[in-house]
Amino acid sequence: MSDNRRVFVNRRWVSTGLSVWQRAGCSCYGVGAMKKNEAHIGILTVSDRASEGTYEDRSGPAIRELLDAWLVSPWQPIARVTPDNAEEISRHLRELADELGCCLILTTGGTGPAPRDVTPEATESVCDRMMPGFGELMRTVSLREVPTAILSRQTAGLRGRTLIVNLPGSPRSIRPCLEAVFPAIPYCIDLMGGPYLQSDPARMPVFRPPHAAVPVNQGDS
Repeated sequence: MSDNRRVFVNRRWVSTGLSVWQRAGCSCYGVGAMKKNEAHIGILTVSDRASEGTYEDRSGPAIRELLDAWLVSPWQPIARVTPDNAEEISRHLRELADELGCCLILTTGGTGPAPRDVTPEATESVCDRMMPGFGELMRTVSLREVPTAILSRQTAGLRGRTLIVNLPGSPRSIRPCLEAVFPAIPYCIDLMGGPYLQSDPARMPVFRPPHAAVPVNQGDS
């Protein structure tokens, strides 16, 4: 039996049941059945060592922990780990956005000046439009703590109805950067026609203009 959910497949929105996912050839490994109003959020760790299994990925779990604490609307994380390779990063970004319907993808790692730091280039290669204000704000916040923050090349961009944001690779740097930009993320996703992300205002107040009303029956499952 099919339902009337709409998902982003091959860079277009379609009304779908499971049969359409299957016809589209989507890889759904690690993704449970989508619930009504549930947001899919991709978390992509970019690290040679973590992808090889020689280093425990602490950055991806740090992002998930923050989102678990902040979001009160239903959401499902889709985590991936990839080496510092532009083609592989781009492939995962396309999969998360086009096949798995993520409204938001947060990357971590690969944003510095080292030769293998290519996450910003991979991000830009898959985006239709760039959102440079995200990187500017994160660098401003980080510069209050350490002068080498100027070396960060974090950026953000839009692919279809997906917002992609680069975060630093250091677990302790993730929180201040994500705290700085997250208040604008739910409304950005609203403007792209994505799911309505609701946060706990005591933990993470987000900004929406007065006319951006809360959808009726948003909490229904």
